[in-house]
Amino acid sequence: MNLVLAQLNPIIGDLDGNAEKIFEVCKSIKNKDVALVITPELSLIGYPPKDLLFNPRLFEEEKDVLNKLCKKLDTLSKNLSVLIGIAESTQDLQIPKLYNSVVILRKGDWNVVARKQLLPTYDVFDEKRYFRSAESSSILNFNFQKQVYKIGITICEDIWVEEKLQNEKILGKDPIQSLEKEKLDLLINLSASPFIQSKSSLRQRIAAKAAIRLSCPVIYVNQVGANDELIFDGSSFTLNREGKLRQELPAFKESVLLCDIASLKQQQSISRTYPKSQEVLFKALVLGVKDYARKCNFNSVLIGLSGGIDSALVATIAVAALGNSKVDAILMPSPWSSLGSINDATTLANRLGINHQTIPISNIMDCFNDVLSNSASGTPTGITAENLQSRIRGTILMALANQKNHLLLSTGNKSELAVGYCTLYGDMNGGLSVIGDLYKTSVFELCNWIDSESSSKCRNEFFLPKKGEIISSEIRNKPPSAELRPEQLDSDSLPDYFILDPILKGLIEQHLPTEVLIEQGFDKNIVNKVANLLKNAEFKRYQAPPLLKISNQAFGSGWKKPIASG
Repeated sequence: MNLVLAQLNPIIGDLDGNAEKIFEVCKSIKNKDVALVITPELSLIGYPPKDLLFNPRLFEEEKDVLNKLCKKLDTLSKNLSVLIGIAESTQDLQIPKLYNSVVILRKGDWNVVARKQLLPTYDVFDEKRYFRSAESSSILNFNFQKQVYKIGITICEDIWVEEKLQNEKILGKDPIQSLEKEKLDLLINLSASPFIQSKSSLRQRIAAKAAIRLSCPVIYVNQVGANDELIFDGSSFTLNREGKLRQELPAFKESVLLCDIASLKQQQSISRTYPKSQEVLFKALVLGVKDYARKCNFNSVLIGLSGGIDSALVATIAVAALGNSKVDAILMPSPWSSLGSINDATTLANRLGINHQTIPISNIMDCFNDVLSNSASGTPTGITAENLQSRIRGTILMALANQKNHLLLSTGNKSELAVGYCTLYGDMNGGLSVIGDLYKTSVFELCNWIDSESSSKCRNEFFLPKKGEIISSEIRNKPPSAELRPEQLDSDSLPDYFILDPILKGLIEQHLPTEVLIEQGFDKNIVNKVANLLKNAEFKRYQAPPLLKISNQAFGSGWKKPIASG
C-alpha cells in the first residue's frame, strides 16, 4: 500500500487556498497508485490559528470547504483517501468548544477519525484556550485491496510522552501506552511542531520510542513554513518498527514523499547527515523573513544600514529570502558616525547589490535641538540626545516604508532586547525583528560562518554572492558600537558580550535565580546589574515588533512576564 507524506506550508485562515494546496498534491500523485495522503496538524486552517478560532462562521466555512474538496477528490480518484487536520466544533454550550481533530476524506465524504489528547500550554502554545482534550487514543481501520490495516493516529504532542528524553511531560494519559496492546500495523503523527535548534533530532528520538513500544512503523508529517514568529521546519520522516530512519523530507521546503507500507517494515535504515548548525539557523531565518513578507502581502523590505554587524546580517538574510532587487537600505550618518562605518555600510550594500541611499541626519538633529532648547527642559543631553538620534532614524525609516509599502526590518539582537539597550520608536521600529532571538555572540558566530567556505553550498541555494566575504572582516572585527557619541562602545554601558550572553541565557532560557549564577562563578555585581536591566526593559519588549523564534525561550508570545512587579 502506497502512502504520501504531504509536508505543506499553509496560510492561516485561508481555507480555500489550503484546500487547493492539498488537492494539488493529490492531483500530482494521481497515477502513482496511492491509497492515503497524510497532511499536517490543522492543515486546513493552518497552525497556529489563535483567536481566529473564536469566529463561529469559520466552522461553517470549514465544513463547506471539506464538502467541496470531497467532491473534487472523488472526481479525481475513487480510491484515494486523505487525512486532514481540522478544528472540530462541538454541539454543546460548554467551553472550550472545539477539538483539534483529524478527518479522513474518501469516496466523496468525510468523517472525524482522531482527536488530540495532550494539549500544550507552555511556551508559545495555548491550546487549552481553544480545544478540549480527547479521552482516548484513535485507531483507523483502513481497508485496502481486501486487507484491513490497523493504523493509530496521533496529533503532535500525543507522542511527546518520553520524560527521560524531554525532561518533562504534559500531565495526563500517555496516548502511546493505550495503543500498546492494539498490534498496530502503523502509527501516524500529524504535527505542527515549530523549529528550534536541535529539535529535529529530538523528534526522531521521541518517535523512535513510539515505534519500539508499539512494534510498528511510524510516519511523522510536520508543517513547514513560517507563521508570524514561528518557523516550521518540516523535516518529516518515516521510521521502521525498530525506530530506525527509513526516509526523510528536506527541512524548510514544501515537499511530498511517497512511501510503501511494506518497505517501512524493512530493517535497513538510512544514515542521516546533519547540516552544520549555522546553516540550519540561517535557512530558518531566511524562511521566516520570506514567509512573513509573503503572507503579509509585502513585496519588498527596508533596512537601516549602519555599518555594524547586526544590520549587515539582517541585510544578508533579506537578500537570501527575497533577492537583492526587493531589498532597500538607508544609511543615516550623524555627527558621531565614523567614516569607517559609512564606508562599511556602502561597501556591503554594493556587495549584496541592493538599492541604497544616504540621508544625513545632522541638520535634523540641529532642528530638534533648536526646538527643545526653548522648552523648560532645555537642550537634550546624555541619553535623551542619544535616543533622539535613534528616533530620528526610526521616523525616517517608517516614513519611507509607508511611502513605498516596504516591510521595515528591525535589526536589534536578543542581547540588546534583553537589557533594554535599544530605543522605543527608534531602532526598535519595524514590522519584523529578524534576529531578535539571536544573542550578540550568536550574531558573530553566524556572520563568521557566512564569510567562511562552509557557506558556499548555502550561498548557491539563495541569491548571495558566490565568492569572497559577504559581511566582511572589517564589520566582523570592529568593536560593537551604536555610535551614540564620539568613540562610544557598547562595552561602556554593558559587560562584554562573551560575559553578558551566558548570564542572559541562564536568566532567560534556564530561569536560573541570580544566586545560582553567582555560585557558578559569575561576578555578583554584574549578575545583579544584568538581572535588573532585564526586568526594567520589560515595558520595551511589550512594544517590540514580532521576532523570529529560534530558541527554546524567545521574547514574544512565549515570554509572559509582568511589567510592573517587585
